Amino acid sequence: RTGNGFDVHAFTDGDHVWLCGVRIPHTHKLEGHSDADVALHALTDALLGAIGDGDIGQHFPPSDMQWKGAASHIFVADAVRRVHARGGRITNVDVTILCEAPRMGPHRDAMCAAIAAMLGIERDRVNVKATTTEKLGFTGRREGIAAMATATVILG
Repeated sequence: RTGNGFDVHAFTDGDHVWLCGVRIPHTHKLEGHSDADVALHALTDALLGAIGDGDIGQHFPPSDMQWKGAASHIFVADAVRRVHARGGRITNVDVTILCEAPRMGPHRDAMCAAIAAMLGIERDRVNVKATTTEKLGFTGRREGIAAMATATVILG
């Protein structure tokens, strides 16, 4: 099975962003109900999509104050638990981050390692990449970050 996910968060005042579970120094932070890790939110949706189990907002509604400021690895862990409960095995994930800044290159290895650890899979089954939107749209104007993810799951 294959699932995909997409998420967007706007910038607000701050000094770092969370991406793929890694704290990255930046001129702003991402605004959101949780830690606003846009990449992990997209990944959570991709995992849930692969098993046909709704989306992150269904399982962790922003109206529920218990998730205020929550670390997004919690959402990924829940999606992993749901995959395993269905007899599934995560075989590959691919995450694309869309932004003009911050630069992802210096953090890519740490992001891949963090995701691999969260999913309990080998590092070579995780890919994280970034692209700009050539200064077009909200990401090009540096108003926020978007992320897309694809997950492949084998159900037993």
